[in-house]
Amino acid sequence: MSQVIPTLTTHRLRLRPFAEPDEPGLIDLLRSPQVADGMLSIPSPYPPELARSWILSRAAAAEQGQALSWAITLAETSQLLGGVTLSPDPGRTRAELGYWLGVPFWGRGYASEALPVILEFGYDHLGLHRIQATVFPRNRASARVLEKSAFRREGVLRGFARKGDTFEDLIMYARLRTDETEHHTGRPH
Repeated sequence: MSQVIPTLTTHRLRLRPFAEPDEPGLIDLLRSPQVADGMLSIPSPYPPELARSWILSRAAAAEQGQALSWAITLAETSQLLGGVTLSPDPGRTRAELGYWLGVPFWGRGYASEALPVILEFGYDHLGLHRIQATVFPRNRASARVLEKSAFRREGVLRGFARKGDTFEDLIMYARLRTDETEHHTGRPH
């Protein structure tokens, strides 16, 4: 099912589709080994030619219903801070969530501010029942962002991901559509 990627806004942020002018900013932010260390799919060193092909692939991924990717930008200046992607499964009942921020923007609450509008879009516009995300055990900041957004830790996927020459554990987090009601009321929906 084809999807149009809408622009979403928060108090400080504007989440919009990636575009070709984002290429230099994307390269600059992703060349940090610290960003790559926390992400399964970002290589280090980050090859600059990958940025253009990835940006150009986003429209087709959305058109095919495989992935919806937003650039996380400051609302006032349009400065690129990072990105967030929802990748629905073929049955469109669940999706994988992935997000990252450039190192200069860590610790400012931007990811925690962006996730609620992405979750709302996933549940209300895509009709998802479950949104899940995995984090490396060493990425405690990302785990805290998920926990603040009412994701539940479901367990450790031992040796699940290969990063470079190493098999690494991932921690699985998930949030169901009904968890939102439980989070606010303290009881199941």
